[in-house]
Amino acid sequence: MTATTLITLRETLEASLIVGIILAYLQFTHNQRYNIAVWLGVMAGVAISLLLAVLMRVYFGGLTGTTEAIYEGITMLAGAGLITWMIIWMMRQSRTIKKDVEHEVAVHLQNNHPLGIFFLVMISTAREGVETVIFLQAALAHTGGIWHMIGGFIGIGAAICISFFVFRGIKLVSLRHVFKVTSLLLILFAAGLTAHGVHELQEAGWIPVLVQHIWDINPIVTLEGFYPVLHENGAIGSILKTLFGYNGNPNFLEVMAYLGYMFGIGLLWIRFSVSTEK
Repeated sequence: MTATTLITLRETLEASLIVGIILAYLQFTHNQRYNIAVWLGVMAGVAISLLLAVLMRVYFGGLTGTTEAIYEGITMLAGAGLITWMIIWMMRQSRTIKKDVEHEVAVHLQNNHPLGIFFLVMISTAREGVETVIFLQAALAHTGGIWHMIGGFIGIGAAICISFFVFRGIKLVSLRHVFKVTSLLLILFAAGLTAHGVHELQEAGWIPVLVQHIWDINPIVTLEGFYPVLHENGAIGSILKTLFGYNGNPNFLEVMAYLGYMFGIGLLWIRFSVSTEK
């Protein structure tokens, strides 16, 4: 599993969950005539996300040097921040999301307001789509490679399949467990993004290095193009770097950024885990 697979799996699941709740409620209340508004909202949300992806590619795809480092650093830190917000939001809303969405749909049905349902779905889908675009920009700046884009499509396909079976009443997996596991993995990924974002801003001269290479455990490359398994470009090291921000030779502020993020998100996790259990 690549970081892009994890990101698209999680975001598509969240969007599918909301759309599925709305469609199920419309069927339960015998208002399937509004289904068209739901699907138009989905298409509009996807279109907005794709438009943002194209604009980011056009305006930021050709950056080089210091400007590229600044863009990548800011994108990575923004991605880490959005991942954190997404995880905390889901933890807070997990118990009430179905009731809240159904209440909003009920209000629009009472007022015979299909546009309200359209905009509800469009905003929900676009929100997840925009987050995905920013996450993928950060992930690809961090790792790059065509395989990560393929992994992203695999994540979307897997999420759609899971959602289909869930709303058909076929419980292959527990969504709660899926969200919990993906949240933990995304936290590790976000910590790596935070550290690497700091590194990029250091390269741009925005942040000082202070102490270079707190440690250096990258094995020596013995042959050109061949790396030992624990090297950042090796079989295991590259996977750890992609998913968890593995760095064999970090500087002081990178380590502090990684540990600081993990400490902060750990406190938030404990706080909201306790509050949601009450």
